[in-house]
Amino acid sequence: MRFVLASASPARLKTLRSAGVAPEVMVSGLDEDEITAPSPADLVQALAIAKAAAVATELSMADSGDVAGDVLVLGCDSLLEFRGEALGKPANAEEAVARWKQLRGRGGMLHTGHTLMLLRNSEIVDAKTKLASTEVRFGYPSDDEIDAYVATGEPLQVAGAFTIDGHGGWFVDRIIGDHHNVVGLSLPVLRTMLIELGLGIADLPAVST
Repeated sequence: MRFVLASASPARLKTLRSAGVAPEVMVSGLDEDEITAPSPADLVQALAIAKAAAVATELSMADSGDVAGDVLVLGCDSLLEFRGEALGKPANAEEAVARWKQLRGRGGMLHTGHTLMLLRNSEIVDAKTKLASTEVRFGYPSDDEIDAYVATGEPLQVAGAFTIDGHGGWFVDRIIGDHHNVVGLSLPVLRTMLIELGLGIADLPAVST
């Protein structure tokens, strides 16, 4: 079975490969600004559905010989909810610095939407969408520490302007929930969606040894 990750996120790819799964990667090219929803939690789910659907449609339009049989497409999107606002990637370094000065000493909810679509002979035959949410409590970095962190460029590449598995890990005091969800992909949620589709972890392509 082919397994396609509809995301350009290196963190999501690393999470899957570290768990023994070797997905293909296809970026959806979706204009995320066109997607709206009433809440951050609804928004990440809508974006996950849209990303998975875009890649599934692209696969369905490909030569039939390339998509014969079963194909799984996984779409994900993450946002940090802070005071009811959805925080995606900061637009620039100045915004990242300002955001961190708001976040320090406080907490937010990291939401990740997951959509898993099953294609059979170029047709979408089933799909599951689930939300995972993890509470993140931030430390209190100094202004100099914030400037140095933003200067690494890392906060500009990720939702909420932080990572837990990189330089940002210094400033995350604790989390309540799934660690992998903060990285961008919840393995337990993916396993649950596989089961609901009548599949299992063993059906996914394994990393070659």
